[in-house]
Amino acid sequence: MSEEVKNPWKTLSGEVKYENQWIKLTEYQVINPAGGKGIYGKIHFKNKGIGIIPVDDEGNTWLVGQYRYTLNEFHWEIPEGGGPLDEFPLLAAQRELKEETGISAKKWTSLLRVNPSNSVSDEECVIYLAEDLEFGEALLEDTEADLKVKKLPLTEAIDMVMRGHIRDSMSMIGLLMLARMRGL
Repeated sequence: MSEEVKNPWKTLSGEVKYENQWIKLTEYQVINPAGGKGIYGKIHFKNKGIGIIPVDDEGNTWLVGQYRYTLNEFHWEIPEGGGPLDEFPLLAAQRELKEETGISAKKWTSLLRVNPSNSVSDEECVIYLAEDLEFGEALLEDTEADLKVKKLPLTEAIDMVMRGHIRDSMSMIGLLMLARMRGL
């Protein structure tokens, strides 16, 4: 819960420095809380981040692995994607899970909302638990052509977080929240 606190920042002006279909980067001229002039950069996300942890009746989950251009590395993560800001997040979660893994779920539980980098972006992410699973074909997008899918025990995915093998913030937060909820 956030407390009601008066904004100590004053915005003098703003200029869009870069924009594409996913993000907009704006540089603001500001007066900071100490009264000095400065700049502040803000990344606006045009979609809501969506993460899904599918868990079957035997306690298995699915991770997706892909090469992340921004980091120049391969990473294992929970199934993730984006949904339009004006769309109900659960609809985006259902679509992303099916798209990346071919899995559909009959039972959905919202685990949490998170702002993964609130010092520079307004991104909000919603993470769901998906249960009572059905399996079909994945519907990968062009950027996901090399996507790998791995089935493993949920406890092993949590161990991957603890060993530093999963470093994606949504994956870490979601898996650790689920571990706490289930006493794992």
